[in-house]
Amino acid sequence: MNNPGPAILTQLRAVVGAEWLLTDADALARYGVDQTTVYSARPCAVALPADVGQVQALVRCAAEHHLAVVPSGGRTGLSGGAVATHGELVLALDRLDHVEDFNPIDRTVRCGAGVVTQQLQAFAAEQGLFYPVDFASSGSSQLGGNIATNAGGIKVIRYGSTRDWVRGLRVVTAAGELLDLNRGLVKNNAGFDLRHLIIGSEGTLGVVVEATMRLARPPTDLAVLLLGAQDMEALLVILQAFREPIPLTACEFFSDRALARVLERHALARPLDAEAPCYALLEFERDNGAAVDNALQVLERCMAQGLLLDGVVSQSLAQADALWRLRELISESLAPWVPCKGDLSVRVSQLPAFMAEVDNTLGRRYPEFELIWFGHLGDGNMHLNILKPAAMGVEAFQQRCIALMQCVGEIVQRYGGSLCAEHGVGLLKKDGLRYSQSQTEIQLMKQIKRVFDPQGILNPGKIFD
Repeated sequence: MNNPGPAILTQLRAVVGAEWLLTDADALARYGVDQTTVYSARPCAVALPADVGQVQALVRCAAEHHLAVVPSGGRTGLSGGAVATHGELVLALDRLDHVEDFNPIDRTVRCGAGVVTQQLQAFAAEQGLFYPVDFASSGSSQLGGNIATNAGGIKVIRYGSTRDWVRGLRVVTAAGELLDLNRGLVKNNAGFDLRHLIIGSEGTLGVVVEATMRLARPPTDLAVLLLGAQDMEALLVILQAFREPIPLTACEFFSDRALARVLERHALARPLDAEAPCYALLEFERDNGAAVDNALQVLERCMAQGLLLDGVVSQSLAQADALWRLRELISESLAPWVPCKGDLSVRVSQLPAFMAEVDNTLGRRYPEFELIWFGHLGDGNMHLNILKPAAMGVEAFQQRCIALMQCVGEIVQRYGGSLCAEHGVGLLKKDGLRYSQSQTEIQLMKQIKRVFDPQGILNPGKIFD
């Protein structure tokens, strides 16, 4: 149902109150899209429920009238997973922002889906603990969206993705029922763990309304090491050399082209004396200086072996922050070129061969495009950015990128990798799902969707049609 009549809007308004059912053009445009730029927002209304009961009532009303619902968090996604394009009701969970029931023994806390990632990180720090899932949008992304996409980020190498920190979930089904999954337990083998089925399902199986999140001991006295290497093969050998004596908390990568854009846009000085084709940024705990001593020994050994062109270890918090900025500013620095983005993953050991094949194939077929790589070296997740030539129109560029990403998908498929490493499928990548999943897997997912959502009202058109 694309155009609900006044009677249905009146019912929805009665649930949340007139102030919290938005139908003005500005609100529809703001809440109806995420960070993708290829879709237009066309929701019928935006509802901002105050509690779980109101979420249930809204979903029941939508189910009664066959009205599609798009759950919405911080709208920081890059795959069109929170886009409403066909008159859906946007269910914005911003007001479910409670943080409560902290348990210091279990090291858990119960959060509403609207809690901003940075808010949870700050709460954990106040308790002397740590919430490790971290990424560029942590200041605006919401926990419900992180769970819906199984968000990863920069510390996956040590701490894993969002999935590893969810002890329990409360989820509203397509029928408006409330599921209380796992309830904070450490061990629970009582049948299927539906919690993990919901995580990463992008709002297509249920609406995440609350989560019990696990917290950890905070890392202390972090050091950052920036390394310049001749090629990706050398970087992998260097990574292995550092991982053996030093437990890394992060391991990032960027190319010389990515670094050049950052230095130019922000008028920064080069971080190393020697220029290098590729760079790794490693983070680790100093461990009273022992880890730094180990790092310097490994650095010297790699230099002697000709693997490493140059490197520097941070000597202060300010220097560590400055080195991290070189990585964190990449997306912003590339934005003026309206890049087509690929969120790709293969096994870490395959990265050099995979990236070389992508570079060679696209360079041969699309010589007019500049390719820029950066990403999470430690977990095999690379972000491919194809920059729009200045003389090419946006529409023509987007059309070329459709064929280009099909070419990339075929390479990903040969390597047994994924086109959706950490940003989900959404609308943008569903045509490429076949490169990451077999037809049998896709059919099973569609059957699961029909069981959870027989009317197809929850985030329709996302992941698959």
